[in-house]
Amino acid sequence: MTNATQAYCYAAPSMLVDGRLGLSTSGGRALSGPAVAPRFFSGVVTQAAPAAAALLGVADVALTRYHQPRPGWTRDPVVTCGGDRLRLESFSACGGVYARLDLLWDALDGEVFDRGTTNVDVNGRLREALARVGPRDPLHLGVGADELTVTTLDGAVVEKKVPLPERWLRGFAEVQVIAARMDLRAELPGMSAVRFLRSLPKRATADLWVAPAGRDLRVSDRPGPGSVCLSGVGRLATLLPLLRFARGLKVYGPASPGGPASSAWELELPGMRYTLVLSPERWRGFSGEGAVLADLATDEAEADADVVGMLLNFEPEVEIGLLADRAGLSPTRVRAALTQLGTAGRVGYDLSDAAYFHRELPYDREHVRHLNPRLTSARALVAAGAVEVTGDTARVRTDGGLREVGLTDGSCTCPWWWDHRGSRGPCKHVLAARIAARSVTDADMRTVVETSPEAAR
Repeated sequence: MTNATQAYCYAAPSMLVDGRLGLSTSGGRALSGPAVAPRFFSGVVTQAAPAAAALLGVADVALTRYHQPRPGWTRDPVVTCGGDRLRLESFSACGGVYARLDLLWDALDGEVFDRGTTNVDVNGRLREALARVGPRDPLHLGVGADELTVTTLDGAVVEKKVPLPERWLRGFAEVQVIAARMDLRAELPGMSAVRFLRSLPKRATADLWVAPAGRDLRVSDRPGPGSVCLSGVGRLATLLPLLRFARGLKVYGPASPGGPASSAWELELPGMRYTLVLSPERWRGFSGEGAVLADLATDEAEADADVVGMLLNFEPEVEIGLLADRAGLSPTRVRAALTQLGTAGRVGYDLSDAAYFHRELPYDREHVRHLNPRLTSARALVAAGAVEVTGDTARVRTDGGLREVGLTDGSCTCPWWWDHRGSRGPCKHVLAARIAARSVTDADMRTVVETSPEAAR
């Protein structure tokens, strides 16, 4: 597995001085175009203490390896200004935990200068200062270099270079598709949420199932009706310092998982939300889920993504119906296009709003094109003429032997499918068969059109 390199370049370090928090920005993209150090917001955070604690939580996730913990590099959070909110996102070093802080307009009182996405510097001294913010402390927030209250005297530039593994990049694409398939499974008011989270086992590696029980949540060691998987209790650790501000907890999960599955945990804070999305198992990052492959394998997804991408304007909520009307596409094709855009880090998914949102992760898009080797292999099989489609089945010739594929249920006779049974997305043989089947259908439709009496006239 190869790594890209993310280069952060800041005019000065982020600082918190005399109640003024200046978040230094790196290269990014705004509505006004590419920017070296975009300026997005300046104003007061009306709820200083929970905002500071939640920002620390996002930063903690970025530097944590929950599976096999060990020291390593850290990555700076990504911030997106959507006009009526600020979103700060991070991904754990192990690729299995996604964190996001949504600072809503109820918690902000200030001026928006532009909309867009960039990285923000979160350094050691800033972390120490954020940890000291109290409930009565004022907090003025500036996202952009002009808001820094203290700058280096010699104008020195702060530079950071960190590796971005392919699994980390793919994780950002996978998590928004997985989250879009979740439903709200449980909701607890403030004190019940605090009681539940503090009652969880102290053993960080504990794997549990959580299900609604009246106004509370019941914990079990096996799945049941309406239950949500919680793999690795310790991966919820960044929620605990926020409990003193908690107004409620929402738990999301897929319908009837039956086995290990992703889950999302959203803590409602005053004027803001802090969300964690967990991969199905502690050792398993989002990058291997294969959730994006079905949409990426469609012939028109890339072209549709170009059209849909031009219509995005860093909206806090992307309305699929409106996009479909403006792009002249069906809602199904718009969703596939959003998945394609997700592989380049251009959209995320907000569970509370049940809507996609626009952002632009600042990394090399050309590198992202090579992040789905299963899809690349599938297309190579089709190009080599290794796929034979017959009705609802297909046969795929490979170096490992002949594979029998069921087009309806997505089954395959390869060892990879037998190991995962579709739980980590389709195998390359299923993808190849579906691509080939669409080609056969398209060819048949062209033949019908060309030989019809209407066409003859």
